[in-house]
Amino acid sequence: MTASTTIGNLRQLPKHGVSLHEALLVWVRVALLSFGGPAGQIAVMHRILVEEKRWISEERFLHALNYCMLLPRPEAQQLATYIGWLMHRTLGGLIAGSLFIIPGIISIMALSYVYAAFGNVPTFVALFFGLKAAVLAIVIEAVVRIGKKSLKNHVMKALAAVAFVGIFLFNVPFPIIVFGAALIGLFGATAGIKGFQGTVDHGPSGNPGNDALVDSLLGESQPEHTRPTLPRFLRVATIWLALWLLPVIALAAMLGTENVFSQIAVFFSKMAMVTFGGAYAVLAYVAQQAVDHYGWLNPGEMLDGLGMAETTPGPLIMVLQFVGFMAAYRDPGALSPLLAGALGGLLATWVTFTPCFLWIFVGAPFIEIFRGNKALASALRAITAAVVGVVLNLAVWFAIHTIFRETIPVRRLLIDFDAPKLLSVDPWALALSVAAAVAIFRFKVGMIPTLAACCVVGLFLHVTGLLGMMR
Repeated sequence: MTASTTIGNLRQLPKHGVSLHEALLVWVRVALLSFGGPAGQIAVMHRILVEEKRWISEERFLHALNYCMLLPRPEAQQLATYIGWLMHRTLGGLIAGSLFIIPGIISIMALSYVYAAFGNVPTFVALFFGLKAAVLAIVIEAVVRIGKKSLKNHVMKALAAVAFVGIFLFNVPFPIIVFGAALIGLFGATAGIKGFQGTVDHGPSGNPGNDALVDSLLGESQPEHTRPTLPRFLRVATIWLALWLLPVIALAAMLGTENVFSQIAVFFSKMAMVTFGGAYAVLAYVAQQAVDHYGWLNPGEMLDGLGMAETTPGPLIMVLQFVGFMAAYRDPGALSPLLAGALGGLLATWVTFTPCFLWIFVGAPFIEIFRGNKALASALRAITAAVVGVVLNLAVWFAIHTIFRETIPVRRLLIDFDAPKLLSVDPWALALSVAAAVAIFRFKVGMIPTLAACCVVGLFLHVTGLLGMMR
């Protein structure tokens, strides 16, 4: 295929009037503005695609989002893939989903290089000291924001509380919490319980009275590529399962299961199947495994990685690339540490995001026929409530490892958690975390300014010698 043919295909005008070339430019814009975590990223897509471009209606946007929230995350990247697929088939989905993560891949890789090379230098230690305090405040703000939006009644609040107790005190696995919540939501809808009824509010409504271009064209019908068929299902599933799992099997066969690259491939493949709740929800489990089981890094470094993901475009789950980088960097084998780190980070990214395309390209045709299904909406509401409890667990975990220097393991009967050692409190970490929370909650300071200010304060404490005085 010649370059001119490729460009011609990009500019070819489909029936709905939006060329692939025009869509490409818009998806680049969405990718470059994808800061602020899933809430901010979804808001950006809603503003551009629903309100500004009017490519897709409010109803269809929320229907796609509902499906993505039921999947292992990141939901924002999968939502971009879904809409890209809806408009321009598989190629459109690939463009939208890939562009959504490319800026983050580049940014996290660059920051990982810097962190690996200079992370133990006192200046960088002070920089990330401030970063951790800001991240803690941001996570707490996420709990409050999601809670206000999702916990509309006592039933939803009870689900969130049960999820928090289950994961924090009893270490209940994420899939059990998520699927348990989904089953409760389905049962509540079937039984007609009022607390499970209502509409799902994910953002501004835009102009619901005016259907967007794609929905106006389609109406209630489905274009050919959105209609599920068994041959297409088998073909798409085979291709994407091979792209995902063959590299994992090959690494394990060639290098052995104890090799760090095999461990990265297997571990993050498992994470791709259970990352319900997004980066915030899964990070606690990733940290436990990466720190306690594999010994790839320490809890403080996990916070540093999340801080990197918070300050760069792309999904917050990009923090897993940092974990893969540090794991291979510290166990490079015959490779140079930096090369091994780069390969480890890219491997973690591949096995994390390849399944995201699988879930959309295989499942979206089937989910399109369930538009307006009330039982599905009830399951979604229950899952969202449970996710609030999971994110609260992460906020508590962050607070313990940011503000306290030491923890005490509590292992009694079924209880399994780490309690903070109160006398090990770090006064500067506590003060900076409180200041960041006041800036965000009281003065409505944005995420990026708060992160920058806390980093500057950390550097100031280091330069003046105050950071070491009370530690």
